[in-house]
Amino acid sequence: MAQTSENAIQEVWSLFRKTDAIIDRLSNEVSRVSEEVSRVSEEVSKVSKNVGDLTGKWGKFVEGLVAPGAVKLFNERGIEVERTSTRNRVRKGGEEMEIDVLIENEECAVVIEVKSTLKVEDVNELIEKLKRFREFFPRYEDSKLIGAVAGIVIEERADRYAYRQGLFVIGQTGETVKILNDDKFKPKVW
Repeated sequence: MAQTSENAIQEVWSLFRKTDAIIDRLSNEVSRVSEEVSRVSEEVSKVSKNVGDLTGKWGKFVEGLVAPGAVKLFNERGIEVERTSTRNRVRKGGEEMEIDVLIENEECAVVIEVKSTLKVEDVNELIEKLKRFREFFPRYEDSKLIGAVAGIVIEERADRYAYRQGLFVIGQTGETVKILNDDKFKPKVW
């Protein structure tokens, strides 16, 4: 019986040693995987920052294409442009509103939302901005307010939706931009 107990104890110690070795291997593997996850996480952060930087530069490029073209386009539509500005940002009461391109004269202000890819959601966002525009820009209290959306790529139906909402739609044509609304279009005044 003593021999059987001693064999059992030896087997238990053998199992402990095997278990300990397995735990050591798993612990080492967990450490290795953790280091790899940290490395990949750092790489993802770097790529995200680079994408963000590129997106910002692309946005500025698109705005730079739309702003000068809009002057000519709106002058042709009978809205004489006296001033143009980009990236107008106002903070008020913990909120912020940014207007990509603002063209104006003494009577009228045209708020242009510029997107590389114009979607229906972007149209809705501009409508909400137009509703609250004078809260953030009270100096335009007496101005007629008109909206426009611009996109290099326009997703299906976003242009028609914007048109039906009373917004000008600006799209790319070659190296410049043009108003896509027909001559019968009458913009909504906000």
